[in-house]
Amino acid sequence: MLFQKSTYIERRQQLRALVGKGLILLFGNNDAPSNYPANPYKFRQDSSFLYFFGQHRDGLVGVIDADSGREILVGNEIDIDDIVWYGAVNSVKAMAEETGVAETLPMAALADLVSQAKAQGREVHFLPVARHDLKIQIADLVGQHPLSLQASQQLIDAVVTLRSVKTAEEIAELERASAIGYKMHTTAMRLAAQGGVTEQYIAGVIDGIANSYGRGTSFQSIVTTHGEVLHGYPSARLIEQGKLLLCDAGAETNECYCSDHTRTTPVGGRYTPQQRDIYDIVVDCHDLALQVARPGVRYLDVHLDVCRLMTERLIALGLMKGNVEDAVQAGAHALFLPHGLGHMMGMDVHDMEGLGQVHVGYDAKTRPSSQFGLGALRMGRELQEGFVVTDEPGIYFIPALIDQWRANGTNADFLNFDKIEQFKHFGGIRIEDDLLITADGCRFLGEERIPYHAEEVEAFVQ
Repeated sequence: MLFQKSTYIERRQQLRALVGKGLILLFGNNDAPSNYPANPYKFRQDSSFLYFFGQHRDGLVGVIDADSGREILVGNEIDIDDIVWYGAVNSVKAMAEETGVAETLPMAALADLVSQAKAQGREVHFLPVARHDLKIQIADLVGQHPLSLQASQQLIDAVVTLRSVKTAEEIAELERASAIGYKMHTTAMRLAAQGGVTEQYIAGVIDGIANSYGRGTSFQSIVTTHGEVLHGYPSARLIEQGKLLLCDAGAETNECYCSDHTRTTPVGGRYTPQQRDIYDIVVDCHDLALQVARPGVRYLDVHLDVCRLMTERLIALGLMKGNVEDAVQAGAHALFLPHGLGHMMGMDVHDMEGLGQVHVGYDAKTRPSSQFGLGALRMGRELQEGFVVTDEPGIYFIPALIDQWRANGTNADFLNFDKIEQFKHFGGIRIEDDLLITADGCRFLGEERIPYHAEEVEAFVQ
């Protein structure tokens, strides 16, 4: 367990108060086989279970009776075969005591608990789950089809409310994740600058760093000289001199708190004039968020401010034309920025996305858009002190998208397609850091800043 027992007790009390009544079930994960049962993926606990119960063992369920206050840690004890192969672990009772839970039950008793609650006409609350074994288990318990489970919106809203605001002890753990990210990205930048290696090699080295200092990467590392592919995973091709290597990667601490950074490094160590023109726009867009993000401001509005600055600068380069505000309203800039400025981050790199992105990144005042580009904004709601969000603007030249928009005349009033053709094989640039919303503004997480201004990058890799 990462935090003191009192932290988990307080979190469960707050959850109980927000939900109000009914039986709350929080499912931990089970081992997941890779290609056969005895060869599982590395175990990763469910984030919400970990947030409220703090235990990393597989096969556990946390139960909170919102009416009576009764709390139970449900799980089976390991047997001698487990001990022979994997070693002894704490008993379920000992784990319960660590996290401040008074009662334990074997897994077989969970069905009786749920049946009793249903017979009394009480609501049984559970969260959406990603793993199919848990979907089947929940379906058996509540009598719903596993592919159409109706999770509790009340519980979702309560968990999002609590997990969105990061405490000082959580921020300290996020800073540890950022410190690992610093090691990963500075290593990738040096390898990119020297050239002569493959994307796969760079990804392997930085993934090894994440494994050495924590529990691994917070998501599959994106390492590519085709930065126009937003999730371009590493290939076995050698990186070429003169290209840009985009590295989007993060670390996860042993307690599952995440970092998420992106840097775009010139292979060979120097940006070309064309690359520098685009790169400096992305830098300025990235830094703009630091100036305008603060409590009470919608992240949607920060995103739109970035889009206006980007459009203004692309007009100056001759890639766009017309009125800035009209172009942004029409979504013309989305040819170059087809994703949102950022997302919530914490114990999941897209924090709580499994609970439904619309519940995490939006609220009653701010709703998602269906417009291309803006519709991919994961975080639009009003910022609060303690939120952690990513700041990740980018400019991409996606040949298939350029061809489609040109053929269809999409936003032709705002785009200079002849000039854009000259950048068609440019690739893409993204710069990303993790932003903590403070009482009167914001700051980037991480004591050591990964170099990103062009002069800093070139000096660093030399």
